[in-house]
Order: sequence, then C-alpha cells, then structure tokens
Amino acid sequence: MYPLSTHGRHPVLTQRVRGLSLIELVIFIAVVSAALAGVLAVFIQSTSTSADPMLRRQALAVAESLLEEVSLMPFTYCDGDDANVTTATSTADCASSADAIGPESGENRFATPQFDNANDYGGYSMNGIVDITNTAVAGLSGYSASVAVTPVTLNTMTAASGDVLRISVTVTDPRGGTLTLDGYRTRHAPNASL
Repeated sequence: MYPLSTHGRHPVLTQRVRGLSLIELVIFIAVVSAALAGVLAVFIQSTSTSADPMLRRQALAVAESLLEEVSLMPFTYCDGDDANVTTATSTADCASSADAIGPESGENRFATPQFDNANDYGGYSMNGIVDITNTAVAGLSGYSASVAVTPVTLNTMTAASGDVLRISVTVTDPRGGTLTLDGYRTRHAPNASL
C-alpha cells in the first residue's frame, strides 16, 4: 500500500502529468501541414518560373541584335541597285526605283540579292532564330522574331517626308512571352547613310 502524504493524498497523483493530449497533437500536425503546404507552394512557383529571366534575357539579346542589324543598314532614297543611289537627294533623283518599305522583288536577308536598305526589313519575320547566313542559332529554335518598319514624325521631320523610320523588333520566346524594342533611323544626308 502507498504511504499517504500529510494531506491525505497519493504522492503520484499530486504531481501534474505533463505531455500532449491526442487533440493537441492532431491540431499541431494540421497546423504544421498547412504551413508546410504554403512553403512548398512558394518553392514550386519559384522553381517553375526560374527559367523566365533567362528566356527574357535571351529574347532581349535577339531583339537587340536584330535591331542593330537593321539600324546599321543604309537608308537612301533609291534602291541599293539604282545607279543614282549615292547622289540622289530625293526619290525623284532615282534612275530606276525609289526605295519603299519592304524588300524589293527577290531580295531577302541572307541570299543574293540581299537586303540593301533599312526599310527592306519591313515585314521580315523568322520562326527559329537564324544568323545573317541563314544558319540556325543553337538553342533558339523555339523563338520567333518579326520586324516592322514605319515612317514616323520626329521633331521637325514629318512622316510624309520619309526621312524617319521607326524600327520595331518583336521577339516571342518559347513560352509565348513577347518583347518589343523600338529604334529610330533617320536620313540626315543623301550620302551619309551609306
């Protein structure tokens, strides 16, 4: 038999039992599970979009490259094959053909006859990025690019004069995200743009 304490109670029963009840344990598991699910959702989201910055940087590099290529082309009144291309001061001075938006018959970006003027790129597009020799660029087959060239007004130069072009390059990445870069090309002297 157990000895009684001075108050007449059993010594083991006088100490408070410490621990978790079954209800407290179930509530703890539920709270931790909910928190863990939230944290995992954040990790899953960040992992699934971790390639997005790379796709955007690559699309930007493609757009910058194509915009620079177009901007560095001559911007003359006459087609590059015209006899007066270097001396014409207006489209009326062209011997055979004034240059217009879009390529002339048969011209393309990478084979003879090649684009010979900035406005020849108007309407150009490619699915899968290729270089100037029409060689596919490794790793860029899922991208596409298009170029729009339009006459615009810039300060005192009017769109009707044809002396200012806005070059818009739009690149679409493999996930369908688009990026557009705009640049301007001016005709500041008949022969200075060659």
